[in-house]
Amino acid sequence: MTTWFKRLKEGLKKTSSRLSEGITTLITHRKLDDEMLEELEELLISSDLGVATARDLVQKLAKKRYNQNITPEEVREIFAEEIEILLNPCALPLTPKGASKPFVVLVLGVNGAGKTTTIGKLAKQWKDQGYQLSLVAGDTFRAAATEQLEIWAKRANVPLEVAPTKDAAGLVYDALQKAQTRGDDIVMIDTAGRLHNKTLLMEELKKIRRVIQKIDPTAPQATLLVLDATTGQNALTQVKVFQEAVDVSGLIVTKLDGTAKGGVLVAIAQQTGLPIHAIGVGEAIEDLHTFSAKDFAKNLMER
Repeated sequence: MTTWFKRLKEGLKKTSSRLSEGITTLITHRKLDDEMLEELEELLISSDLGVATARDLVQKLAKKRYNQNITPEEVREIFAEEIEILLNPCALPLTPKGASKPFVVLVLGVNGAGKTTTIGKLAKQWKDQGYQLSLVAGDTFRAAATEQLEIWAKRANVPLEVAPTKDAAGLVYDALQKAQTRGDDIVMIDTAGRLHNKTLLMEELKKIRRVIQKIDPTAPQATLLVLDATTGQNALTQVKVFQEAVDVSGLIVTKLDGTAKGGVLVAIAQQTGLPIHAIGVGEAIEDLHTFSAKDFAKNLMER
């Protein structure tokens, strides 16, 4: 069986190859001077690590090795160490346990970010860990989202609550009452992601949140935003939009295997400070995994 570390390495290959080849091209066993630092900064920015992060990394590199001979391997090693330090505070696993039951997970994200698939994968993982849970098809505007969740619900053998109308808030209210009656440990709620009309989206999310809190004032215990890594810096804009609507408590970053700009995860951590609970590097259930700062940083700078 392929280990997660190997899957992560494969998944980050597009990004790591771009960075590694760029570093090797720039550094030909010459001294680390201002020109090289500037070129390295541009390389990091082009891999979507963000301007502030790129500047910070080259400054740390300069502090350690300025005007000294340096190899590409040493540059990658130093960058990996510094990225790990930067990411460490954000690498927090999601543990679905709280003072009250059920542990309510509200899942946000634009259409196409991998939100519904992420819910399905988490549901299967948690079910396999022995939790009793249910899913709520709160994206009442997209039939495909409900159909997708139905497949995952069957796969995980968990109940799925579906709305007879477009009233997502009403569905959530009824679903939570049923979950309490059943004694569910976890309830995961899918939501719509129609960013083309932010006002409607925000109002709906706020309404869902109010309805949840009528049943449990401490809920939702987790408000997760699913981000598609292939969107690059646009992912940061999405964080701001959803933060305006509801308090995002943590992030899941998907599709890191489909982009050469996987460095955006570093920019997201640096600019938002939000916990990154898990990352995805493929379609299989095991391709969604708890985020490790060390593993990510090492593989990002792997040759």
